Amino acid sequence: MALTEAETDMTAPLKAIEANVDLPELMTDLAARARAAARVLALASPQQKDRALQAIERAIRASAGAILAANAEDVAEVRAGGASSAFIDRLMLTQGRIDAMADGVATVRAIKDPVGVVTESWQRPNGMTIERVRVPLGVIAVIFESRPNVAADAGVLCLKSGNAVVLRGGSDSFRSCRAIHDCLVQGLREAGLPEAAITLVPTRDRAAVGLLLTGLNGAIDVIVPRGGKSLVARVEAEARVPVFAHLEGVNHIYVDHAANLEMAKSIVLNAKMRRPGVCGAAETLLIGRKGAPANLKPLVEMLIDAGCEVRGDDAVQRTDPRVKPASDEDWDTEYEDAIIAAKVVDGVDEAIAHIHNHGSHHTDAIVTDDEPTARKFLDEVDSAIVLHNASTQFADGGEFGFGAEIGIATGKFHARGPIGAEQLTSFKYRVHGTGQTRP
Repeated sequence: MALTEAETDMTAPLKAIEANVDLPELMTDLAARARAAARVLALASPQQKDRALQAIERAIRASAGAILAANAEDVAEVRAGGASSAFIDRLMLTQGRIDAMADGVATVRAIKDPVGVVTESWQRPNGMTIERVRVPLGVIAVIFESRPNVAADAGVLCLKSGNAVVLRGGSDSFRSCRAIHDCLVQGLREAGLPEAAITLVPTRDRAAVGLLLTGLNGAIDVIVPRGGKSLVARVEAEARVPVFAHLEGVNHIYVDHAANLEMAKSIVLNAKMRRPGVCGAAETLLIGRKGAPANLKPLVEMLIDAGCEVRGDDAVQRTDPRVKPASDEDWDTEYEDAIIAAKVVDGVDEAIAHIHNHGSHHTDAIVTDDEPTARKFLDEVDSAIVLHNASTQFADGGEFGFGAEIGIATGKFHARGPIGAEQLTSFKYRVHGTGQTRP
C-alpha cells in the first residue's frame, strides 16, 4: 500500500495520520522503504553523512521553538492524566536539553566514521590477505517511550554508522518526536540522502510495536527497546530478530570505609538526585560497616534533606527516624524516582555479593581512597559500567564521548554498555588473492 500524503507528512494533524490506515500494510511499506534506504546509506561517503549531520544540527537549533511548543502539548496532556513528576521530567524538553541534543549531533559528526574501518589484517602462508572490516548492521528499529531526545540520538547515530532506522516513539511523546523528526529529515534532504533512512512510525497505535517485533519480512535487522521493564521484557520475549536491551537499571553505590566523606556525599547526591528518572540513577546505597559511624548519618541526612525518601535496613533506620523500613522488594527495585534503598554491609566482599544477587548488570560504583579495594570492586562486579569515585549518572553515551547513545546494553552479545556509532556496526571479511585455489 502506497502511503498517502497525510501519512508521510509529519506536520499533518494526528487524525489525518491515524485515520483509515491499514497498519500491517503501512508498517510493511515503511520497513521496505527503510531497507532500500539502508542500501544507499551503507555506501554513502563519510562526507555526505557529515553534511546531513551538520544540517540536522542547524535544523534542531533553528527549530527549538517548534520543538518546545510540541513538547509543551505532550507535557500538558500527561500532566492532566496524572503522570508522576519523574515521568514528566523524562518527557520534558527545555532549551538547555535541546542545546545538548544539538551539541550531541555535532559530537557525533566529529567522531571517526566507523564504516569501512579495517580492524585487523593478516596474510596467510599461501599469500592471501584477509581483512576484517566494519559494516553497518542494516535496519535498526528503536522502540522507546517517554524520552523524545531518543529520536535524535538514535537517528544521528544510525546515520553516522550507515544504518537506516525505524523510530517508534511512545504515544506520550508523539508530538515532540514528530517535531524532532522534521529536523532529521531536513538534514537527510539537504545532503541528498533518502528520507526513509530515518523513519518515524506515523501512528500511536500500539499494534505497531508487535509488527516491528516480527521483523517485517526480514526488513528489520536489530531491535533496540528504550523504556520501562515491561516494554523491554516484552521485546526480549517476542522479538524474532536480535535485541540490544537492558531490563532495568538497579544501580548501586558502595561507600567504603576508606572513602573521603565529602567526596562520597557529592557523588551519592548527584547519582540519586541529579535526575532520579534516568537509567543511570543510583537505586541502592551500600555503606561499609567499618566506616558507618562516620559516614552513615551524614549520607542519610543529606539525602532526606534533599527530598529523597530513604528506605533502610535496621542499622540505617536507627540513624534517622525519617528512614522507612526497607522490604525485600526494595533491593531489586528501579525506582526512577527520589527514593533510595540503603544498607550497611561488612565490607567490599559483601557489597559485591549484594550487587551480584540484586543488581541488573547496568552501572555500579565504589567510593574509596583504597586502590586495592577499588581494583577488587572494578574486577569482580560484572556490570556493563563500573566506576571508581564517580557518579553513576555518567552512564551515558554522551559522557563517554560517543556524542549520544542509542541505549545501554547489559547483555554480553555484540554490544555492552552505551551503544554508540561503532557498536552499531558488524564486520565482514575481505580476502585478497592472486589466483589461489584450495588443494
